[in-house]
Amino acid sequence: MRILITNDDGIYSPGIAALAKVAKKFGQVKVVAPDVEQSSMGHAVTHSRPLSYKKSPIEFQDIEAYRVNGTPADCVAMGTHLWSDVDVVLSGINMGPNLGNSMWHSGTLAAAKQAVLFGIKGIALSTPVGKTEPDFEALESYVEQVLELLLPNIELALYNVNFPPHPTDIVWTRQSVRLYDGTIIPGTDPMGRKHYWFTVSPLEAADEGTDRWAVENDLVSITPLRLDLTDEATLADKLKNTKGK
Repeated sequence: MRILITNDDGIYSPGIAALAKVAKKFGQVKVVAPDVEQSSMGHAVTHSRPLSYKKSPIEFQDIEAYRVNGTPADCVAMGTHLWSDVDVVLSGINMGPNLGNSMWHSGTLAAAKQAVLFGIKGIALSTPVGKTEPDFEALESYVEQVLELLLPNIELALYNVNFPPHPTDIVWTRQSVRLYDGTIIPGTDPMGRKHYWFTVSPLEAADEGTDRWAVENDLVSITPLRLDLTDEATLADKLKNTKGK
């Protein structure tokens, strides 16, 4: 199996090294990741300037690794250009969860989506982060279990995986779609100039069976996704109401 690994935290992230270490057990691995952090970049692609890549300044044991001056989606495009016949793209392990509504702006998930747009299976993997870095060594066995579950199936698919800090089991979930508040927090830099942070917090509790509920209950969440955003029920209703007019 030919496995391309990327992320949105950048080539220096310990999360991508942890994922590459586990992925080596399943096949041949190459790493192509952003040269700087691209968190919350969403599915941005670079079209107004050329892309370039360089050998990674840090070494991944027995793995070719490169850094790209672009977004996570750019990295997937570059990686699949440099390395033909990729079987799967793994994105992560992101330092921070990608649950519920955060899927809309996640650069981690965007890389997996870009893979699917190219006809390649895409899997995004994330874990919460607090005042200290995640304990990736403690998560290793669950990362391996998830890959054992998702990699053998050859169908084209998109998965979003989230690991709690201390997993007890793995569950299939749906996306938690709940209202969030958008808060702007003002501050000043050392020069006295104003700056602002944009942050969100969920306003409602997560429903049982959702990704956020799973992680809050120490369960690894696997959510199957699709690229088609069509609201089928509304479309059917509109077509029904306009039929015959």
